[in-house]
Amino acid sequence: MSLPVLVVLVVFGIALSVAAVHFTGGTTTATLAGAEQALARFAEDFPDEKPGNVWLTADRHSAFLDLGPRRCAIVHSIGDCFLTRIVTPHDILAMAREGNVLSLRLNDFTWKGGRFTFADEAGARAMAAALQNHDQIREAA
Repeated sequence: MSLPVLVVLVVFGIALSVAAVHFTGGTTTATLAGAEQALARFAEDFPDEKPGNVWLTADRHSAFLDLGPRRCAIVHSIGDCFLTRIVTPHDILAMAREGNVLSLRLNDFTWKGGRFTFADEAGARAMAAALQNHDQIREAA
């Protein structure tokens, strides 16, 4: 087989594989239907924990659950699945809040955190307060 024909077959095969993954739902991002789904998903991984309030992000890809003083849980979508984490101030490398946006950088090599936009400022403020360590938080004026 000639090299140009082989190159065309390889390129076509890769393109076909990418299209198959995309059209079978492989590139979708999971979305939380509501607080109940976030609580249920968190309970699968941490059945002994009893979360309080739940704050969903505006895009419904993440939920923050209050676990009491200086602790919260995060349910976050990765692809079509959800990961769960319990976060304390010790786990946070950097945190900043500006209005309804909370940015977290975590000391976790499996998930570094992210930027979370809440529907209103109350959710971002509550989570920043729950995880506050005066050396780490920076609020925009």
